[in-house]
Order: sequence, then C-alpha cells, then structure tokens
Amino acid sequence: MKKSMVIVNPVSANGRTGRNWPRIDKELRNAGLTFDAQLTSKSGEAVQLTRKAIQEGYPTVIAVGGDGTLNEVLNGFFESDDARPINPEARLGLIPSGTGKDFIKAINYPRDIRHVCRTLARNQIRTIDIGLAWFRDAEGKRTFRYFINVAGMGMDGETVDRVNRTSKIFGGRISFLWGTIATLVQYRNRELTVEIDGVMRYHGEATLVAVANGQYFGGGMRIAPEAGLDDGHFDIIVVDGMTKFEILANLYRIYQGTHLNYPKVYLMRGRHVRATSLQRVFLQVDGEQPGVLDAEFKLLPRKLKLIC
Repeated sequence: MKKSMVIVNPVSANGRTGRNWPRIDKELRNAGLTFDAQLTSKSGEAVQLTRKAIQEGYPTVIAVGGDGTLNEVLNGFFESDDARPINPEARLGLIPSGTGKDFIKAINYPRDIRHVCRTLARNQIRTIDIGLAWFRDAEGKRTFRYFINVAGMGMDGETVDRVNRTSKIFGGRISFLWGTIATLVQYRNRELTVEIDGVMRYHGEATLVAVANGQYFGGGMRIAPEAGLDDGHFDIIVVDGMTKFEILANLYRIYQGTHLNYPKVYLMRGRHVRATSLQRVFLQVDGEQPGVLDAEFKLLPRKLKLIC
C-alpha cells in the first residue's frame, strides 16, 4: 500500500488529540499503515495541507481531530467550487478525536483507537454524497464550503458559535446541551424562506433549519434520523417557530430522533436548497460557524471515497 498522509489537529478535543497523538501514531504503525504526518498550527491549515498532499500523489488523507478538522480535510480534496476533485480516486480516512464526533455516528464507526486503525488498514471504501454550501462570510463576501454531515441555520448556527467560543472541556454532549440552553435564553425565531429544487417550500418564523447529509449534529442530536449518506438527496428539517418551553420540552425527542412526528417539525427532501432572510441568521457547517445567510446548498452525489 502506498503511503498515506495523516493530518493531525493537536488542539481538537481541548488539546487531547495532541496529547494522544503518540499513541495514535503507534497504533497506526501496529496496524500496518505506512504514512507521513503533519500537525496543523492554525485554523484552515488542514485544507492546504490536504490539497498539497493529494497534488503530490498521496492516495489517502486521514483526518485526526473533530468534525471541524474532517471538514477542512474534505475541502482540501477540491480546488474550487466546481465540484471537481483534485484526484477522483483519492480516499478520505478519519480518526475521530474531537468534541462532538457527530459524523461517525452515521457510519457505525468504531470508537476505540486500535479498531479505528485496523479499519483504516482494511481500506474498505464507501462512496458517499457530500454537500456544497455558498454563503456570506463575516465581511459579507460570498464564499463556499464543502460539507460531509449537516449544515444548519437559526438557533443551530448561534449555538455552534457559542460552543466554539468555549473550552468544550466537558465533551460534546454536555457542551452542546449547555450551548443550546444558553442560546435559548436570548434567542428569537428568525423569519426564513426556504426553496427546495426551485420551489418555495417554507416561509415563516423558524427556530432552525437543517440541511442534512448525515443524521447527527450538536453533540449527539439525531436531527435527521432518516438521512442516508449515499441516498442522493438532502433531508431538510424545518422546525417551525417553537416557543422556548416547546424547545426545552422536545430536546429529548431530538436526541432520540423521534421529533419528526411533532406538529411543528417538517421533513422535506431535495438536492438544491436556497435559504434567505432579511434578518441576520447564523449558519453552521459541519459544526463550524463560517458565515450567515443568504445561503445555497447543492448535493453532490457519490462524490467522495470514504474509508469505513
């Protein structure tokens, strides 16, 4: 097997990834992988390191870190927003070591490092869908980002912004639960318009909207329990104007994935989503908060080779 490139985010999981890297390095070698490794030193660097590795001929890039690190590595597989990968045969592997670990819940991925490394060594490929989001950054400039799991807006975007400004010392579930409740205190529903495949499907005061490729976000909330990574469409979840009491009373439903039968929760499906608002609405993409609406989301079917 040719050498892989391992991209490590040492500050993920409140620095635990950096402290655990020597053990991960050992387990990768014990599993029979040959690889080079690079540790990131700043936000966004994993994109450039991945892009350079693929251009240099590495057939596999392995992300070591959280969902944000995974997202950066994913974006390094592409040079622009034209959805053409640098190398269509390049494979993405992951060693989950972040706070939320939401993406791996959708692929029944092992949690033990030794078993993860053995999974990578087996090199079994699943070709999955990914998403491409266009939005406005903090300066108002239109930009884009690929995503592998879930993009969301409204209360979800504000919660991610709050959580990412804290230490996350208590782990994913507690950090995001605290962030949700703390955000709820001041949050006001936002008026949103959502178009799906060119047809307006929702207009009103929404609590949140999730554009889901995977099933989980927010440290274990099963926001899109019917979503599939290779089913050829997004699951779009709209939570319509819940009161604070309704949100608190139904949080357990979201964790369990039983909220779809609640009267104010709508499930729609499609491949092209456009969300607009006259208000300032925060966006989250794979657990990061890169900008605000207006935004568009396009499904790219079977675009990524994932080792799982």
